Amino acid sequence: MAGFKDIIGHEQIIEHFQNAIILDKISHAYILNGPDKSGKMMLAEAFATALQCEKKGTEGCMECHSCKQASSHNQPDIIYLTHEKINTISVDDIRKQLNQDIIIKPYASPYKIYIVDEAEKMNQQAQNALLKTIEEPPAYAVILLLTTNADSFLPTILSRCIRLNIKPVDDVKIRAFLMSKYLITDYQADISVAFAQGNVGKAIQLSTSEHFNELKDSAVQLAKRIKSVDVYELGEVIKQIGEYKMSINDYLDIMMVWYRDVLMYKATMDINGLIFKEHIYDIKKQASNSSYHGIQKILKALEKAKIRLTANVNFDIVMELLLLTMKEN
Repeated sequence: MAGFKDIIGHEQIIEHFQNAIILDKISHAYILNGPDKSGKMMLAEAFATALQCEKKGTEGCMECHSCKQASSHNQPDIIYLTHEKINTISVDDIRKQLNQDIIIKPYASPYKIYIVDEAEKMNQQAQNALLKTIEEPPAYAVILLLTTNADSFLPTILSRCIRLNIKPVDDVKIRAFLMSKYLITDYQADISVAFAQGNVGKAIQLSTSEHFNELKDSAVQLAKRIKSVDVYELGEVIKQIGEYKMSINDYLDIMMVWYRDVLMYKATMDINGLIFKEHIYDIKKQASNSSYHGIQKILKALEKAKIRLTANVNFDIVMELLLLTMKEN
């Protein structure tokens, strides 16, 4: 478990938590709202650890008994709410693990802290049950709701919680972190940072994933050769793309970055801002053989393909329309 000092970025949220500790103005309920892997759990755990630390500073000392327990997820007064149903946090989950437990005083700490991950999965009955506790919480209670969609909460819950929105972390910080921590090349770091869009967790996953490298190579190779593929071969190409169906958004994002590189090079003739620098020969070739309008049309087609797939339009049809647009432009 990381302390505040180990977290990359999120300075405003860390400052908010540390000021709350200094001023002794701890809220009974917080919402940490942001994309998957964006650092919500690290921030929640660092805050919980600092609150329970026996040295009572703004940063967990990571040496006292409480911090060591927190680090191994064995601190009895830091409770993680679980749920058996994959897509739902039920009213029973809230009642049994939170409402009925919160009335028992902390075992050995100043606070009793509840971390509710994937809180957007609370159904309406669960939210109403939680609301009763948030309205009249014990003085020692702190509830941390971690969510990818705070707007799914009832207005009455939103109005009684402090909402902290996770913001993208600066690319330069993520790049430096990846290269120092995971000893990856600058090119690999650039690729991971480009796709992570300020999400440190996603950048780590991408930089250490063999699957992502395979996905990237497949998408880049297709973008390079699509104009030379005959129409009758498109069915086989779609079949190959289908192997990455579970990661199709990442596949399409890679293609979007490729065509943005082509567009940028066409406009500036400068390789320094490119993500796929090592493919500069092919990027130059495509830039000279494509019009600005054609590249923009392909980028719009890629966006449209993602929207159609989200709406459950037939995969093969979406891919065929996309490939034809790429081929013709």
